[in-house]
Amino acid sequence: MSVTVGLFRDADADAEVPLPDYATPGSAGADIRANLPQPLRDTGLVLQPMERRIVPTGLRVVIPDGFEIQIRPRSGLALKHGITLPNTPGTIDSDYRGPLGVLLVNLGAEPYVVAHGERIAQMIVAPVVQARFALVETLDETGRGDGGFGSTGRH
Repeated sequence: MSVTVGLFRDADADAEVPLPDYATPGSAGADIRANLPQPLRDTGLVLQPMERRIVPTGLRVVIPDGFEIQIRPRSGLALKHGITLPNTPGTIDSDYRGPLGVLLVNLGAEPYVVAHGERIAQMIVAPVVQARFALVETLDETGRGDGGFGSTGRH
């Protein structure tokens, strides 16, 4: 399935930074890049250990009704440097038109410099199903019942 997501580049964004793209034909996520403000483009943005920052992408999105964008970490950044997203997956709703920023956290032991144009996360375009919620008088019985948080055991 293919769907078109509109992209709008902010006026102060660097037009040389590539738009989101898929690294391989089988990629589920499109890589998105840091598009830093002019004063940080040469030096990068430093994330200290345990620091959280919103990294700008320079983009705004137009997501079709019935879809969302999920923002997820890049596994290489997480493994090699401890860079991840504290709210993963982040959700961008179809009616949001503000700047697309990526909330990163440095869980590593060393400061990490986010370079201008660096791939910082991936976006997944996914369909959304909205439910109707109704109060019920009873719950049906299941084999699991009310067991949660590890109740199925460690395998």
